[in-house]
Amino acid sequence: MPQNKLIEDFRKLQILLDSGATFIAFDTETTGLSSTTDRVIEIGAVKFDKDGIKDKFETLINPQKPIPPECTEINHITNEMVKDAPLAEEALKNFSSFIKDGILIAHNVNFDLNFINEELSRAKLPETKNKALDTLTFVRWAYPLLGKYNLQLMARLMNIDVTEAHRAYDDARVCMEVFLKTLEDTKSVQKRA
Repeated sequence: MPQNKLIEDFRKLQILLDSGATFIAFDTETTGLSSTTDRVIEIGAVKFDKDGIKDKFETLINPQKPIPPECTEINHITNEMVKDAPLAEEALKNFSSFIKDGILIAHNVNFDLNFINEELSRAKLPETKNKALDTLTFVRWAYPLLGKYNLQLMARLMNIDVTEAHRAYDDARVCMEVFLKTLEDTKSVQKRA
């Protein structure tokens, strides 16, 4: 699998946002932790730029295999919920059209991108080549003394409302808000870049 193209110079992010770049915060829910043996069962995304939210995307996906009970315990997605959902090929075509060439953002982005690209590969569709930003790495850089950096903790510390933790769209929205708050908190560091 090709290496994901990650943005690593966080001091330039405000310039990128101010230049009019389009960002897509996204999240996946999956049947497990291995992109090679497990499947995506939900994708959620929010497209935004310096002027705010432009669009949103959310879909359940029929993984064509049973969802393990331990996954349902976390994300509350049941086999019944996905039985009439689109298959990965259709969902991923729609997701690829939605993201176009925007900059992808996710909390632990390689996990989500590896799943997306594995599903694209299975469907014999081109893998995403989008630039990507890992908010997990970004918050570790911005708040080095914090110690823990999971998305729900960051949301709590930043007073960001979480309405459906571990559902793809809400996690994507929370990720966007964590990104924007961290960007605001690091403006003084970015000006020195």
